Amino acid sequence: MRGYLRQRRENSWQIQIYTGRGPDGRRKRHFETIRGRKTDAQRRLTELLASLDKGVYTPPGKLTLADLLNQFLQGYAKAKCSQRTQDGYRMIAERHLIPALGSTLLRQLTPQTIQAYYGKACGQLSPRTVHKHHRLLKEALKYGVKQGYLGRNPCDLVDPPSWKPKKMRTLTPDESRALLEAATDNQFYPVIYTAISSGLRQAELLGLRWRDIDLDSRSISVCQVLFKHRGICEFKEPKTEHSKRRVSMTPKLADYLREYKADRESLALHLGRLLKPDDLVFSNPDGRPIDPSVLSHNFARIVKKAGLKNVRFHDLRHTFASLALLKGAKPKVISEALGHSSVAFTMDTYSHIIEGMQSEAMALLDDVLPPGKNGVEK
Repeated sequence: MRGYLRQRRENSWQIQIYTGRGPDGRRKRHFETIRGRKTDAQRRLTELLASLDKGVYTPPGKLTLADLLNQFLQGYAKAKCSQRTQDGYRMIAERHLIPALGSTLLRQLTPQTIQAYYGKACGQLSPRTVHKHHRLLKEALKYGVKQGYLGRNPCDLVDPPSWKPKKMRTLTPDESRALLEAATDNQFYPVIYTAISSGLRQAELLGLRWRDIDLDSRSISVCQVLFKHRGICEFKEPKTEHSKRRVSMTPKLADYLREYKADRESLALHLGRLLKPDDLVFSNPDGRPIDPSVLSHNFARIVKKAGLKNVRFHDLRHTFASLALLKGAKPKVISEALGHSSVAFTMDTYSHIIEGMQSEAMALLDDVLPPGKNGVEK
């Protein structure tokens, strides 16, 4: 038997498990006291034995939060999260959580300790940033519970900082025209025009190849994305299955990309080569990928030239969705075009636009229904 429990006194149980053999050949044992019902002690015994089976058992008295975070980042996050998410998690852990709480033993990590950390961090960082710390800490401790290091997640008893997301910025039709006019002579006009006409994310646009563009059926297939990781541009598969999608083009966008492709073919011939299916749609003249930060920097200059304020490249995606909804496109169609996980998420994101469409819907209904009649005909 690898482990068992015995009752010490009323509502108190002692767990004993064998954790292997020491250098002297003797069997090593771990003892733990659980206060509560017998079922609570049995559950804890099962957790400990499961962690032994997985080969991740660490004596709870010696495991620190820093140990858990590093194990979470090296194991779970590496297998489950995108590179961008991993980098964000590692930055939060190394710059904030580990310096502040890393030496704390897991068995001594209380909700009060975590709450105090949030309060202190909010004095230096924005509530939104501290909320990201909470999200990482909660996920890491949830992982610790699964591994049997903790009986429960202390983050479940903590109130994270509240914050309000920034108000969405969408361009009106007039502002959209002004932006495109300001970008006309800029080398990034093609990617900007495609962004506002399709709703694709910046990473999706910069990862497009000519093989992904079907001008005859007027569609775009999102198969890869471009991210900049530690100064190097890398191509990866889209993060989720919903992001891998086929997006219909407007006739104007299809016509524009047809002309744009002809121009790129002429440029390639001028450089002594042919335009290939695997060539990027939006690239530098020599075919190299466009650096995302360079695009964002140039976009900010174009926004300023157009006389607009507080417009990010990502807002072109919001603009596409809002204009399409205002023109009567169904939320499900927009949700699929944007690659959202559900129509409910789309409706929640653009609820302010959908609410503004109620008067139009009532006007259409008013055209269909006859006027009401008072009284009863005799």
